[in-house]
Amino acid sequence: MTTQASDLPGRATSLEEYGAMMGRAMSGERPNHKPYEPQDGDVFITSWAKSGTTMTQQMFHQLRTGAAGGDMDFDDISRVVPWDDTAYMLDFDMTAPQVASPRGFKSHREYERLPAGMRYVVTLRDPKETFVSFYRFLNGWHLERDAVRMEDFLPFWQGGGPGGCDYATHLNSWYARLHEPDSLVMTYRWTVKNRAQAIRQMAQLCDIELTPEIEALVLDRTTREFMSEHEHVFDDAMVCAVLEERCGVEAASDSTKVQKSGSTLDALPASISDAIDAMWAERIAPVTGHADFASLANEVNAAQGSS
Repeated sequence: MTTQASDLPGRATSLEEYGAMMGRAMSGERPNHKPYEPQDGDVFITSWAKSGTTMTQQMFHQLRTGAAGGDMDFDDISRVVPWDDTAYMLDFDMTAPQVASPRGFKSHREYERLPAGMRYVVTLRDPKETFVSFYRFLNGWHLERDAVRMEDFLPFWQGGGPGGCDYATHLNSWYARLHEPDSLVMTYRWTVKNRAQAIRQMAQLCDIELTPEIEALVLDRTTREFMSEHEHVFDDAMVCAVLEERCGVEAASDSTKVQKSGSTLDALPASISDAIDAMWAERIAPVTGHADFASLANEVNAAQGSS
């Protein structure tokens, strides 16, 4: 008997329902799925959740296709720069040829759970900003709007999302690779402010010849305005299709990752702010020597030659 969309549960109204929803999304056979197989020169875009991954995916893809005039002929940025952590759910062949070289992949993992000997691009973001952005992103898409309070969302944020890791594990891992030649570690705000410099450094990391014309193209196509105009290719279309088919979450939901305005901390409850501060003091400060993200960002920004 075929399941009708009306018989499916739809958006979750609690984190428990969310877990069940994702279990349903992962169910069934995956005849087309093939796992990632490393190749020399592969590039991983592997920021933590809601820390600039989509922007750097777009920057990378336009860089590697820039000599041919760039490429916007895709329905989902994660089809051309595949998301390894969701490949099984999407029944995606991670070995399929890509449209340009080098091959690129998205992840939210720490260095220790990625193949060694590759190249890595990471943008780090203030943990409180990631919390607000993550909540805004799922509230009204995976989750029924306002059904889950910010205070109750904290355990989910702490988990890091599909295939990811917790914030402290991710940050400590990539902070340790700040000066490694195979890793480009930047802060999200620095990258937004200094996109031209970030483009040059990414091109150097990826061995892509950068002309003034390509740089101008990539600059134009990584603005918030351009990405907002093309938000339909940055809205997790493949994930939306699976959630609609298996869970009854409408594919037309507002799932875009290009938010019209940046996330602010105005509405962040004090209890969450305090919990994140405690996490930083316990797990990050002893490893990095930085009492807060602003201090760490100053060091990371200085390593890139600009503030």
